[in-house]
Amino acid sequence: MTPVPTVQQLAARLPLPQPVKELLSPKQRVAVVRLQGVITAHASPLARGAINLAAVESALEKAFATKDLAAVALVVNSPGGSPTQSGLVADRIRQLADEKNVPVLAFCEDLAASGGYWLACAADEIIAHPTSLVGSIGVVSGGFGLDGLIGRYDITRRLHTTGESKARLDPFLPEKEEDVTWLRGELEELHRLFVSWVTERRGARLTSESDVFTGEVWTGSRAHGLGLVDELGTLHGVIKARFPDAELTTVQPRTSLLARLTGATGVSTGVADAVPAVLETLERRAAWARFGR
Repeated sequence: MTPVPTVQQLAARLPLPQPVKELLSPKQRVAVVRLQGVITAHASPLARGAINLAAVESALEKAFATKDLAAVALVVNSPGGSPTQSGLVADRIRQLADEKNVPVLAFCEDLAASGGYWLACAADEIIAHPTSLVGSIGVVSGGFGLDGLIGRYDITRRLHTTGESKARLDPFLPEKEEDVTWLRGELEELHRLFVSWVTERRGARLTSESDVFTGEVWTGSRAHGLGLVDELGTLHGVIKARFPDAELTTVQPRTSLLARLTGATGVSTGVADAVPAVLETLERRAAWARFGR
């Protein structure tokens, strides 16, 4: 019995106008979502390049809802940041990928470090450029000790609390050894969770050549040898090779009218907005600078 041809097969055979053929035989699409910036739950209306679940969820949902979807490509360029937001975004990616049964590819650009690598591990495969910086599977906590400064200017710190641990690691008070011990315990627990996530996602692909969980960062070439990435390449090169007839569609997150207006003008609505924006900018520059980027 001769099999009945599909609509797409008939469209290819018949002498139909090209627009009609495209309508009957739609192209596959690869939805591209950019995950660029420091991962942080805190972002002012003027802040740009922040990654958190609230900021990227709409783009992820639109990407996985793309018609004729062949794959979702995540373009990752991040020095890391909040472990919680890294986990929330990565979990949402996996939920959508499992619901739609669509492969996810992560492409590391300049930097996929710390939380940025956590995001990349949400993909089924990780591709990096040979010059990308990848890894930094560790946890860092930083701050300032200002007790000497206020002492120098004869400023008295007035702090009233209930609970002996409520003012732990206050930057205006001298650092206590027991507080540092507590902090190290918290960091070690977060590191264990990070290691568990990478092990779950990368599995046997990780090599035993070196301990990849020391917080070290490697070039894409070196990361490939360690099993942290699956392939060396670029977004357009890999997609063209795997999905030669697919169309790349970049998906943008939905933004509020306020965000569009302030983002377009770059004008602060007052000191209350300007000061947090300046501090966020300094923090983000410091995060990138740790990796020389």
